[in-house]
Amino acid sequence: MRLIALNKPFGTICQFSPHETRQSLADFVKVPGVYPAGRLDSDSEGLLLLTDDGALQARIAEPRRKLVKRYWAQVEGAPDAQALATLEGGVDLGDFVTQPCQARVIDEPQHLWPRNPPIRYRAAIPATWVEIAISEGKNRQVRRMTAAVGYPTLRLVRVAIGSLDIFSLGLAPGESRDVPSDAPWQRTASKHK
Repeated sequence: MRLIALNKPFGTICQFSPHETRQSLADFVKVPGVYPAGRLDSDSEGLLLLTDDGALQARIAEPRRKLVKRYWAQVEGAPDAQALATLEGGVDLGDFVTQPCQARVIDEPQHLWPRNPPIRYRAAIPATWVEIAISEGKNRQVRRMTAAVGYPTLRLVRVAIGSLDIFSLGLAPGESRDVPSDAPWQRTASKHK
């Protein structure tokens, strides 16, 4: 059984087959027979796990397993307490209501790598970093959540899955490494507020 952690760069699609205009996972992971356990859209960066084991893939990706995924979202504007409370309580996105999560404003991460290309700077509109921890992971969920409460996401980085943290793994964008699949990193969601 193989489990690989990858720091997926911005703009990379979450598939191994070639793409006409974008890099794919095959540009960074040269191990045959592994597949992503969950996805990150091409505009999102950060921790992605790949495995050759279907049962492990399901344990990582399935929302009913309650494996916490932690994201840092740079949002347009400065979310107030009400916006954070709405994020935490569950957001009606039209096609579903998100499960309760954890959301808090954080200082700008000083150890985060620069994005290429960088986010467009606008002096008149502040940007704020928000940490969001969810145990589901529907298509573009975090982006849709922040937009629904009035603070569109400018940059999104998944920094942790369970207790696996991209910084403790020491992964720069495009780097990968094997992770022991039997290590006790598969922490499930704690009781939410």
